[in-house]
Amino acid sequence: MQKNLTRTESDLLGAVEVPENVLYGVQTMRGLENFPISKFRLSDYPRFIKGLAIVKLGAAEANHQLGLLTDEVYEAIATACREIMAGEHHEHFPVDMIQGGAGTTTNMNANEVIANRALELMGHQRGEYQFCSPNDDVNRSQSTNDAYPAAIHMGLYATHLELRKHLLQLIGALRKKGDEFAQILKMGRTQLEDAVPMTLGQTFNGFASVLEDALAHLDYASREFLTVNMGATAIGTGICAEPGYAELSTAAIADLTGWDVVLAKDLVGATSDTSCMVAYSSAMKRIALKMNKICNDLRLLASGPRCGLGEINLPARQPGSSIMPGKVNPVIPEVMNQVAYKVIGNDLTVSMSDEAAQMELNAMEPVMAQCCFESADLLMNGFDTLRIRCIEGITANEERCRDYIRGSIGIVTALNPIIGYKNSTKIAKEAMETGRGVYELVLEHGILSREELDEVMKPENMIRPVKLNIKPRK
Repeated sequence: MQKNLTRTESDLLGAVEVPENVLYGVQTMRGLENFPISKFRLSDYPRFIKGLAIVKLGAAEANHQLGLLTDEVYEAIATACREIMAGEHHEHFPVDMIQGGAGTTTNMNANEVIANRALELMGHQRGEYQFCSPNDDVNRSQSTNDAYPAAIHMGLYATHLELRKHLLQLIGALRKKGDEFAQILKMGRTQLEDAVPMTLGQTFNGFASVLEDALAHLDYASREFLTVNMGATAIGTGICAEPGYAELSTAAIADLTGWDVVLAKDLVGATSDTSCMVAYSSAMKRIALKMNKICNDLRLLASGPRCGLGEINLPARQPGSSIMPGKVNPVIPEVMNQVAYKVIGNDLTVSMSDEAAQMELNAMEPVMAQCCFESADLLMNGFDTLRIRCIEGITANEERCRDYIRGSIGIVTALNPIIGYKNSTKIAKEAMETGRGVYELVLEHGILSREELDEVMKPENMIRPVKLNIKPRK
């Protein structure tokens, strides 16, 4: 006899035919029907799915300790959760990340997948929920309103640990360029005008330093994800949870992850509070803004090749025009710019969604989670692309940098403590009027010898406070 292609499952709204080959059930089916909103599927965010499995396993361990689950059901649920944590069955999480119901569809998707896999492990058929129920067993002592945010927290903290690795690799590549270019003198610029000399290495070390500062803020914001509201159930009062469950489930999650996961002090307040995502999204936005500045600087420094600054060369990655032969564009910094804009836009969504909290819950949590996960993924991809396809291959046009220094009026600032304000003003004025360089005018007027001028203009003497025993001749 041919096996049925569907099975019948029921909920309070009636019966639904569920494909026989899937682990999810009726409430996931309703979510698929009701929320065809975006292309962002839960299955696209494996760390979130693993976070759901961690929370469900922590809950099962607590319920088992409290005598609320039999050994058989607990072992089956635990095995199913561990399989999901190991990356299995993720294709059975098809629901849209953006959904109404404050995450109920996602929570029930996890409950149904875990229940049906547990049923298989116990030798039963999918949908035979009298032996292991998505609600009564997998979701025991829980509500979407505590299990769902706790899973988001676990997923986002895991994402943070990965994100920081990618950022550290980018910082390392910038530091390496800083060392490589440590002796190459160039003109610094303020307001796009000539300022005073610096080294190209200082430029790249400056890029690295601001990202290191931003990483510290990101680390600080991520710590809030380690506070969960397990046991809060519907609104924070703990109704339907066994006494002691909140503490036991939280401790189990901490043991499973090895992280310092703690229970929120006030479960009512924590259940409606999504400010941890606001803080983390804001920290990602901070990084995005810094990345935007760095990429804009790279594009300016590499502009040309003949009619721009041309102080550095970016690796050529593809032809830059369908009509202009020979043109090569800075496509890698450009795509990182666009990643930054997307992260900034996601942060606005997170902020507006946080503001939408009402009474004891914030129903906009799903889009906040989607934005945070997406921003982190975009940044990781952007960091790697920028590092591998741009930063690591940058070379310096040392002669161009040297020519700018010698032709710049800005170096008169470095000469001012040695040749005096009067001489400096005279040289600067003549340079502006004639278009000639300060270097050649100082020599022409006999103010310093070439050896003395070259000593002043050594990189190590131009980029930090220094005392030179050189006196002007006139």
